Formats: sequence, structure tokens, C-alpha cells
Amino acid sequence: MSSPRVDVDSESFWAALRDHRIVLQQCQACAKKRFPPMPSCPWCGTPGGVDVETDASGRVYSWVTVHRQLTVPREVPYTVATVQLDDGPRLLGRLDGHASVDAPVESFFVDHDDWTELRFRVVS
Repeated sequence: MSSPRVDVDSESFWAALRDHRIVLQQCQACAKKRFPPMPSCPWCGTPGGVDVETDASGRVYSWVTVHRQLTVPREVPYTVATVQLDDGPRLLGRLDGHASVDAPVESFFVDHDDWTELRFRVVS
């Protein structure tokens, strides 16, 4: 699995994952949390934002299960889900467990050689 492309806006997100923390950006003017990180608030236009920590719990919004190997090596099948966070924004990540709309999930981390991956698992 190749490492993600880190840019100026996403650098703090990936650095937090390495420390097994999850951060979202929050607008200092309207207080809305957002993902992905970006230079200004998409709701009010205020430049900047501050990183706030979240546990990234939420519910499955949508998912797709991949059954065909597209790159080598890749274990199939695997599921990728869009998760509606309790904190507001949606995140995308690999999902462990049986996917269904509105299933509650929690986050966990998978360390690779040079980056840390955020994943989700269904909780009962």
C-alpha cells in the first residue's frame, strides 16, 4: 500500500494519525468542523481554521465492497465506507465488519512503514 500524498492543508491530519489522534479543522468564526482540511471555511469564507481532536465515531453513510484486485498486492474483498461523524463531517476509510447503512462505527489505526491509516469497525 502506498503512502498518501501530503500537502500543506492535510499535513496536520496525517501527523496526528501518526500519533494515533484524529483532528478535524474547525472554523474560528462559525465553529463548523470540516474535512478535508482546506485554506478557508466553505460555509462562511473565513480563512484558516484550528485543529480539534475527535474520536471519529459515527455511522455508515455509504460503502462499496471491492471484489477485484486492482493493484498488487491487495487483499480482496475489502470495504471502503463513507462515515458520517458524530462531530459533523464525513470521512472515508476502510471498514472492518458487515456494512449496512446507519451502522455505528468506531475508528482505529493501522501503522504502515511510513504512514498511519485511519480505519473503521462496526460496533454492536
